[in-house]
Amino acid sequence: MGLRIVFMGTPDFASHMLTGLISSHHTVVGVVTVADKPAGRGKQLRESAVKLRAKEFGIPVLQPNSLKEESFLTELGSFNADIFVVVAFRMLPALVWRMPPKGTINLHASLLPSYRGAAPINWAIINGETKTGLTTFYINDAIDCGAILKQYELEIIPGLTAGELHDRMLAPGVHLIIETLEAIESNNAQSIPQDINLSEKNAPKLTKINTQIDFSKTGVEITNLVNGLNPYPSAYCLLKHNSSHRIFNFKIFSGFFVAENQPNQWLSSCKDGLLFPCMDGYFCVQNLQMEGKRKMNYKEFLAGNDIQQYSLII
Repeated sequence: MGLRIVFMGTPDFASHMLTGLISSHHTVVGVVTVADKPAGRGKQLRESAVKLRAKEFGIPVLQPNSLKEESFLTELGSFNADIFVVVAFRMLPALVWRMPPKGTINLHASLLPSYRGAAPINWAIINGETKTGLTTFYINDAIDCGAILKQYELEIIPGLTAGELHDRMLAPGVHLIIETLEAIESNNAQSIPQDINLSEKNAPKLTKINTQIDFSKTGVEITNLVNGLNPYPSAYCLLKHNSSHRIFNFKIFSGFFVAENQPNQWLSSCKDGLLFPCMDGYFCVQNLQMEGKRKMNYKEFLAGNDIQQYSLII
């Protein structure tokens, strides 16, 4: 017969999971997502990827400002869902996750208990992991700490970006959710409690502080940071123009490490890119975006700029 599901999520990753559920034998009776937010230069209201996907299929959408609003809780209860499925959404109050008779499950983009938090895909690459994965688990009062239902492991090949890993997780993510729901529907689900004190590494929210490149680190560490933040929000550094003394934000999207025992301490260029000195050599930048400009490759940048006219601000 299939389960009656309310789906909760926001970004593109979650919208792909929603599409997979819609195509299954289960029934998505409602969707919960964030309120529309102003975006872009015109500050026009932008709908979330999950809302847009739900509208395509005529699924009712709830966008509460607070998950504790009485009117929202009443509407949510009226769906008579068997289970809630959560992917990339905010923390739920107990009033919500305790509502459905078969519980509330979450899909998290890591092998829990590792990388609990908001950005597991990014941090797995930033930290140089060789494997990661996906986990379904029952939601409880603590973030990403509920009993584990099923897991799927993926390899992180060298040079993989966060965007590429995101895309590789889409198909297995859908499969894992549906496999989990089938086990719950047939009353064969087995869950393993997590040790809430056990978390090898966390995945905190990405900020201006932890996305800035520290060129005192090794070339491998810098490469991992750049790959782990590509395409969004992107790693960045601050450069000062030596003549005007203006400070510019440079987003860096891709590059590679060049080993050198005694690197020069100033910025330069070569036939393969822009050379930024680091602890054990150079990080050779190939694609970047200068503040106020479009994204470009290093050849386009050098056509209108002299990299030696800039100094790195640490």
